[in-house]
Amino acid sequence: MKYWLLLPLASLLLTGCMQPQPIVYRPVPVTKPKPKPKPVITPEKPKQIHELKEVEDDNFDPAYMYPETGSHQAVKKPEPVTVAATHMSRAECIAMIGQEKFDQYTQMLGSEEGAIKRCTLLKSMQ
Repeated sequence: MKYWLLLPLASLLLTGCMQPQPIVYRPVPVTKPKPKPKPVITPEKPKQIHELKEVEDDNFDPAYMYPETGSHQAVKKPEPVTVAATHMSRAECIAMIGQEKFDQYTQMLGSEEGAIKRCTLLKSMQ
């Protein structure tokens, strides 16, 4: 009789512990079709066949290419080109560019000195 009581209790205990697993519907992955590879276009063969010419290299001068400079000789640096700033008067500037432009430069640069410097720059560029 003990077994008859234990059997339903054990079955109830086991069925209570086991829960049904939920069914998960996963979407089927959609695969995109691969693009077709572009055809490789090969260039056409040239119509004419050119032959290479031999070049004579007789103008090589090692003294020019590799000058002998001793460690005792100082290497000369090229001097920067400087433009001698010529001082220009107001009258010369107006004669060169005109009164209208001179007034415009004076207003734009803030003073007559700036306009005269601009005239000096323009004269040095000519």
